[in-house]
Amino acid sequence: MKDALTIHRALLEREIVHEIVRLPVAIGGADELPGALGLRSGRCLVTRVYACNDVHREQRFLVGTIVPAGVHPPTDLVRRAVGARLIRPARADLVNAVTEYAAELVCPLLLPDTMPLLIDESVVDGLGVDDVVYTATGEPSTALGIRALDLYALCGAKPLRLPAPAS
Repeated sequence: MKDALTIHRALLEREIVHEIVRLPVAIGGADELPGALGLRSGRCLVTRVYACNDVHREQRFLVGTIVPAGVHPPTDLVRRAVGARLIRPARADLVNAVTEYAAELVCPLLLPDTMPLLIDESVVDGLGVDDVVYTATGEPSTALGIRALDLYALCGAKPLRLPAPAS
């Protein structure tokens, strides 16, 4: 399984400034990062993984979406963005096997090339060049702190416009 050390080494090889943060409490899922770090949810990102069936070739694949903690993108938007016929949250065992991360703690880095990745456009537009975001590392006791722009460039995610949250 991939973990904080795997991510740390990969980022060091690319000379990317980052920080592996030891959390004061273990988390069960990436949605718990804001509480563990004392940050607003927009600074803590979650990678949600969905299982899809392709429209044309009837092939199955996984897609990841990077969103602020607590946000669940409308699956119909994700489905249309990747050209899938059907979409549903991926089973934990499948996420574990394909991503090599714990299913609730998927980092948006070092994912398989065959897995399309989308990112909430508000994350890209709403943060400054030097703003740091935090994401899971595959472990319940650590988080990755990285500049939002570096994360966006490294993960290669396609921006997806999500509807504004209801007030």
